[in-house]
Formats: sequence, structure tokens, C-alpha cells
Amino acid sequence: MSQQTIKQQARRTARETAERRRREHEDRERRVIDLAERAMVAIGERDAAVAETEKRAGEALRELTEREGLSLGDAVEWCGGTLTVREATRLRRLVREPQSDAGRDHGGERDGSQVGDAAAAGAGGGVGTDSSAG
Repeated sequence: MSQQTIKQQARRTARETAERRRREHEDRERRVIDLAERAMVAIGERDAAVAETEKRAGEALRELTEREGLSLGDAVEWCGGTLTVREATRLRRLVREPQSDAGRDHGGERDGSQVGDAAAAGAGGGVGTDSSAG
């Protein structure tokens, strides 16, 4: 084999190897992008599900305190120790009160001072019931 033929074959092998590696790299990058997209979609779905379930929990906690007249501390006890008063306060804040009940937001007849937990007072507090202690 001549020196020229050896060089040509080496160049061809090098180009083929480089092309094969480039294709492998592109294939891997497509797989990585696909997997990252799948992970991001799943995380988005998880976040949406968590937001929805937290909203439902907040609605139930609001009903326990506003409709049933429990203090937030009592409502937390009724939930069997599955959450803290702080968490219950956060969940209740996720649920916005109807706009027609504007007196609650600005210290109308019903203010947050009647809830047993001071941290919960900013979350809408009690509803004017006699259950001011937890």
C-alpha cells in the first residue's frame, strides 16, 4: 500500500469516526432534552395537583372555623395531628374570601382577634362566634 493510500484511508476513518461521534452526541442530546421535558411536565402536574389539594384543605379548614365555629387550634386537633396551626393558617390563606364579605377584610363586625392562635389572626380569623379560645 502506498503512503498516499494510507493517508487517505486514515483521513476517511477519522472523518467517519467524527461523524459517528457527532450523531451519537446529537442522539444523546435529543434523549436528554426529551427526559428533561418529561421531568418538567411531571413536576408541573405535581405542583398543580398540590395546589388543588391544598386549596381543598384550606376550604375545609375555613368551614371548620367559620361555619362550625371552631378555633383554628381546635380545627387542627380535629385533623388528627396531620398539620400544625402555622400550616393550617397558610392553607386557609390560599382560599380567598368572597368579595361580598368585605367587612372581614377591614375589621368590620367580624375580625381576626377571636381566633385562639395569634398567628392565625392575619388569615381571616374567627367569624364572631364565642369560640375565642383554643
